[in-house]
Amino acid sequence: MSAKKKQAELIEEISGVNPLKCMKCGKCSASCPSYNEMDIKPHQFVSYVINEDVESLVNSASLWKCLSCFACVERCPRDVKPGKLIDAARQMVVRQKEQTYLSPDEIPELLDPELPQQLLVSAFRRYRR
Repeated sequence: MSAKKKQAELIEEISGVNPLKCMKCGKCSASCPSYNEMDIKPHQFVSYVINEDVESLVNSASLWKCLSCFACVERCPRDVKPGKLIDAARQMVVRQKEQTYLSPDEIPELLDPELPQQLLVSAFRRYRR
């Protein structure tokens, strides 16, 4: 089993989502408040997982631009939940870093002044453990 396939399967396992159900209607991307900020849109994110191109996802700005508001999850007619796939990819990246987490002193210098507040709250809620 290739490393790419293993990573794609890990994302599917963490998220509990079957990306093959996607019919590429684009409703998830149309409802995304961060659409203009993302280089890989939510509907494209699903395609990247299907095509096992996890490396591109991990290196994209979209992974961290997602607000985790789950508007895409609510709009999906096939229950694909792109937001959960994005969140799973984030978790995979954090898990690969093991114990090299940021210290609280490092955070202020990394913050972008245009970063949405909701993203920060969502990240703290998700990664506080």
